[in-house]
Amino acid sequence: MDNKMIANNLEPAYLTHPGEVIKDEIEYRGISQRKLAEEIGVAYSQLNEVLNGKRPLNTELALLLEAALDLPASPLLAMQTRYNLLAAKRNQSFLSRLRSIRKIAAVF
Repeated sequence: MDNKMIANNLEPAYLTHPGEVIKDEIEYRGISQRKLAEEIGVAYSQLNEVLNGKRPLNTELALLLEAALDLPASPLLAMQTRYNLLAAKRNQSFLSRLRSIRKIAAVF
């Protein structure tokens, strides 16, 4: 049996950045990004870049959002890690580098 065909091993065709989930949540609640950034004490540009998937969600911001929105930080951070892993697996130049390293490791 092919491991890639097991449901738990399937990779999504489209990567979901945790910022998308947070952005949907604050839009649903009618909260502006500027107001949220002000309330949690971060720069608007930082929050906006996370919400638009241009910057990774870090632990501190996840905890601030948890306090402000009652969204658990752990699943958001797990989503960021999964996003990072899948993005790296799809980066061809990085995959080429990994193949080179594996060849070297096989020699030892």
